[in-house]
Amino acid sequence: MRRLLAVALTLAALAAAGCAADRPESVVDQDEIVIAVRPDLPSIGHRRSDGTLEGFDVDVGRYIAGRLGKKATFVPVYAAEREQVVTSGRADLVLATYTISMDRKQRVLFAGPYHVSYQDILVRRDETAIRGVRDLKGRRICEVQGANAAERVVEERGVAAEVVPVRDYAACVAALKGGRLDAITTNDVILAGLAIQDGSGLRLVNAQFNEQRTGVGMRKGDVEGCEAVNRAITAMYQDGTAARLLSRWFGKSGLNLSTVAVPQFEGCS
Repeated sequence: MRRLLAVALTLAALAAAGCAADRPESVVDQDEIVIAVRPDLPSIGHRRSDGTLEGFDVDVGRYIAGRLGKKATFVPVYAAEREQVVTSGRADLVLATYTISMDRKQRVLFAGPYHVSYQDILVRRDETAIRGVRDLKGRRICEVQGANAAERVVEERGVAAEVVPVRDYAACVAALKGGRLDAITTNDVILAGLAIQDGSGLRLVNAQFNEQRTGVGMRKGDVEGCEAVNRAITAMYQDGTAARLLSRWFGKSGLNLSTVAVPQFEGCS
């Protein structure tokens, strides 16, 4: 019996050691890091006709990788897949309009935020009755799979809007322009990108509600990597890169970019 117990304990110890060995290393120990970005958001993360990815989040990811001394490889990720690509190890960093929340922090470690913005509202240019979040009562707003902006309007703000599920923001815009929706509400930089892509048909209301703290999603437990990413984000603001990137990608949208300062970090523990 004692011999069997000893064997069992030995096997358990070996299994534990094997699990520790299989655990993903910190991003600071890797020569190359995989960064997941959105392919479906103009000016933020967008797939070009040649298959390459461009936008604000792509440039921020490239800057962070450079500060860490790493080669960056970019892969696409949609809203509903952001958590899974981190927990599965398919990506080391996720820069994909990933708003920091207490619920998400239970499963994903967040560096940053690397940008602080607000929820806003996008409407057709001839729409004059919607000036703020309360004006969405009884109005049709879209809910993109994997996003929670519509939920924040209905549940957190208590506004009885009619939520219409859609596949992605391209479907939102098509429905809005076609009269099947009354408004799109989400992070203001997402709306700014959609407005720039559309041209003159849509406009931002500039309602600015619900602060949005956009973070870098990372593997839970990589505190060393998180702290290194935070140092890179700080440098990005201090050397003027953040202001230049925001102006490059959103300067023509009407988005208020008058104040660009280092965000207050969440902490990596």
